[in-house]
Amino acid sequence: MTLAATSALIADAVRSEGAVLAFNVITLEHAEGIAEGLAAAGTPGILQVSENAVRFHGGRMAPLVAACREVAASAGVPVSVHLDHVQDAELARSVVDEAVRLGISSLMVDAAHLPYEDNVATTAALAAAGHGTSLWVEAELGEIGGKDGAHAPGVRTDPDEAASFVERTGVDGLAVAVGSSHAMTTANARLDLDLVARLAERLPVPLVLHGSSGVPVPALRAAVAAGIRKINVGTALNVGYTARVRRYLADDETVTDPRKYLAPARDAIRDAVRELATAVGPG
Repeated sequence: MTLAATSALIADAVRSEGAVLAFNVITLEHAEGIAEGLAAAGTPGILQVSENAVRFHGGRMAPLVAACREVAASAGVPVSVHLDHVQDAELARSVVDEAVRLGISSLMVDAAHLPYEDNVATTAALAAAGHGTSLWVEAELGEIGGKDGAHAPGVRTDPDEAASFVERTGVDGLAVAVGSSHAMTTANARLDLDLVARLAERLPVPLVLHGSSGVPVPALRAAVAAGIRKINVGTALNVGYTARVRRYLADDETVTDPRKYLAPARDAIRDAVRELATAVGPG
């Protein structure tokens, strides 16, 4: 299997009225477990590296992204590599400059922390630069109703403003605020499915759901039916990963070889991805 392009995976999801699952990677074990889970489910997917993950690795993007590229290229199903929640302008420029060499095919510009007009200007400039190297560019709408960005509690995306944002920025996909929230460790978020449907009808680009770890599987299926085409998952993987590590270390206080507890942690990610991919994606 060769490295996939995010644009192709999204296009397939649009044609099938399904959704492609995108999983956040922090360590090599994350990437390996995600790829194994996707292959076990027989579904394509996306390996995402966030700006926070790059910062965790000393601000160096290339090592982890290169590992993701190799894992994705050898997966048994189509898998692409995506840079997620990029706020730092220098990092964004590096993504554009190094995309082809590193195997990155998509970028999420996160200017949601900026005032609306600055969000539009920043996103438009980076979208244009990304399109110059064939990157699929996602964005988040930003300050609609709350200082904490588009996914602050209670915030919802307005279809008319979203349509204007997409037209002015030229982005290829839009993360919308419809009831989910980042970093949820329990799956009890309630989505506004009517709003998802109205956004899908109003916007000319695919919709992305962030904070999907907090959304129950039946609601994720309903969101896909209403028009979500990319589903981001991160925290749910880390919950299983850390639980396995805690359990192993609690059972054996003498262990010093990290492979002993990282292997079951990787397996936990594989199992979570396989279960979710089987239940939700790709359509």
